Amino acid sequence: MDAELERTFTFFRFEELRVYRKALDYSTWVIKHTLPLYEKEYGLLSKRFNSSAQKIALNIAEGSALNRSQFINHLKIAKSMVRSCLVYTSIARQLDYLSNEDEDYSRNQLMELTKMIGALIGSLQRAERFDEEK
Repeated sequence: MDAELERTFTFFRFEELRVYRKALDYSTWVIKHTLPLYEKEYGLLSKRFNSSAQKIALNIAEGSALNRSQFINHLKIAKSMVRSCLVYTSIARQLDYLSNEDEDYSRNQLMELTKMIGALIGSLQRAERFDEEK
C-alpha cells in the first residue's frame, strides 16, 4: 500500500511543493475555525473566507500543470487570495469571531504564504529569463 501511495503522490507533482502543503494546512485551519460561525452569521463571512483560503491551494495546483508564465499568473492569483484572507481575518476578529491568538496565527500563516509564493514566482521568473538567454 505504501508503494502505491508513493506512486500516486508523486504523480501529482504540485503535492511536493511546500507552499501547496502550507496552503492546504491553512485552508483546513480556516474551515475548522469558521465552521462554528456558519449558523451564527448565516455563512456570509465563513463561505467567502473558506473559498479564498481554498483558492490559494487550488491556484497553486492548477497553475503547476501549465507553462511557466501561466503558473506565475496562477501564483499571483493565489497571492491575491492571501490578501482576501487577511481582510476576512480582520473582519472576523472585529466581530469577535476569532480570538486575538487566532488572528495572530492567521496573519502569520498568511505572511509566510506570501513570502513562499513570492519566492516561487521569483524563481520561476529567473528560470524563464535564463531560458530566454540560451
